[in-house]
Parts: sequence; structure tokens; C-alpha cells
Amino acid sequence: MTLPLFPLNTVLFPGCTLDLQIFEARYLDMIGRCMKQGSGFGVVGIIEGQEVGKAAGRFAGIGCEALIRDWKQRPNGLLGIRVEGGRRFRVRNAEVQRDQLAVAEVDWLEEPEEQPLLAEQADLAALLAALAEHPMVAELGMGGVVGTQQALANQLAYLLPFPLEQKLELLMLDMPRDRLLLVQQLLDKLQDEMLA
Repeated sequence: MTLPLFPLNTVLFPGCTLDLQIFEARYLDMIGRCMKQGSGFGVVGIIEGQEVGKAAGRFAGIGCEALIRDWKQRPNGLLGIRVEGGRRFRVRNAEVQRDQLAVAEVDWLEEPEEQPLLAEQADLAALLAALAEHPMVAELGMGGVVGTQQALANQLAYLLPFPLEQKLELLMLDMPRDRLLLVQQLLDKLQDEMLA
């Protein structure tokens, strides 16, 4: 399947909410087409390059589908959209069109069946509940109580301040339990660095 790409300095995860401000012609056209067709676009992390201007020189080979959930004109006159992360995908090959929009052939990644939270994940669940108190997280309608390992892993990986490379590593993991284990390891490392 061919998917238009929106390279960003962030990583979107399934079920997570992202607010975007659209002002470049290539992305206004892309959003218009997506809204007419009822389709999504792909968010991929930028490895080399910028979000605006010329197409990113390099972006991640894995990404997440972005489904448009809401839109409005912002006070500054620009288009604001709210997207929700859909399916994960792997980029097979990509090209940059004349208008600098990147498009790619993608393969959708299989998601495992939802698994309930385990007792050993209680601390991570409590952390997500605490994050829900943050105004920016509350504005996105995220955090709080979740019932599955998938939702917990995706929201923590998305909301916690990990570097792009670590977020991409988390997105690549197929099993939510593995994603949660890595989140815990990254949190422990972060805590050690803060105490050092």
C-alpha cells in the first residue's frame, strides 16, 4: 500500500493522540486528500533533516498511521488537526515527489492480541495515572486508567521524555510486554542519571 508520510521530530504510537498545526502546501494538500478519502497518513521520525522546508533527508523505517479525528482553524489562521495513532507499518521504499511530499510503499505490522495488565506492571500503570494529571496530557485526553498491556505500553512510550531513537526502538517491539520491560529499563536508567 502507498501512504503519504509526515516526517516529524516525534514518534506516534497506536491509540495515542497528536495535535498538529498544518501550514505547508504539501501537507495541506495531503490532509485535504486524506479527509476526502477517509484515509490516514504515516508519521515517521526524522533521522536527518527538518520538519519544514525541503523533505527530510532520512527518516525512520518504521512508523505509525495517523487517523484524522478532528480539525479546526487556529486563532493564527493555520489549520489544526488532531490525529490518533492507528496501525504500525514498516517502510518498504519511499520517494519524494516534486512538491517535497514523501510517499512510501508500506507493510502493515501485525499486532498481538490484547493482554490484561499484570500485577508486576502496577507501578507503570500508576505512573500513567499520574501523568494524566499533567495539563498537556489531560488536553490530549490521554493517561488515566487503562486495561491492557498494549494501551499502557503505547501511552508510556509516547508520553515519557525518551529520545527519538529510544522511542523508535519501543515502536519496533511487537509484544506489549517487551515494550513495557524496555520502558521500565529506560526509566531506571533515567532515574540513575538523575541521581548521579
